[in-house]
Amino acid sequence: MKNDNSGKSIVFVVDDDPLLRGSVSSLLRSFGLQVRVFASASEFLQEKRPPLPSCLVLDIRLPGESGLDFQAELSSRNIHIPIIFMTGHGDIPMSVRAMKAGAVEFLTKPFREQDMLDAVKLALERDQSRIESENASSGLKSNFETLTPREREIMALVVSGLMNKQVAGKIGLSEITVKVHRGRIMQKMGARSLADLVRMAEALGIRPSTS
Repeated sequence: MKNDNSGKSIVFVVDDDPLLRGSVSSLLRSFGLQVRVFASASEFLQEKRPPLPSCLVLDIRLPGESGLDFQAELSSRNIHIPIIFMTGHGDIPMSVRAMKAGAVEFLTKPFREQDMLDAVKLALERDQSRIESENASSGLKSNFETLTPREREIMALVVSGLMNKQVAGKIGLSEITVKVHRGRIMQKMGARSLADLVRMAEALGIRPSTS
């Protein structure tokens, strides 16, 4: 069965063993996945990664630095990519450390093909969710930036639960003017209801006004 994300996602494989690289790559490609292979972590870092859902299949033991050290380096570089570890020498403390740092799976060689496929599917779904969340957050910020200073002020008061009349009294405007501003805020933010607007304010870090 072919993967629905064929051409829309990519799996990176980093392992210094050419036989294992080839075997993992062939397995994933046979299920319609796009794959790129690397012999070292430094090679992977030089790769220009497309803005697609992706994951990294990584050997725990690499020349120069361990896979766990590379996992930490990626995090320090603010590179967010789900990792599936492979090892022939795994132990419980190592796997616990990998999982605590956010690894999707820790597979001991020789692993079942289905275990690898399941792990890759989960990793790609996780990265797709991350990308969607980041895109939504970016769109929300862009919408908020279209608000005038007055609209931002009124939005903060509205999401605190104040009625139009109360907002009007607080900032010295007529109730009708506040109502017009509120309608524009809802339109610009793409909010269908007050509950929508409150969730957006929370996502943007806007704290409801209590003063």
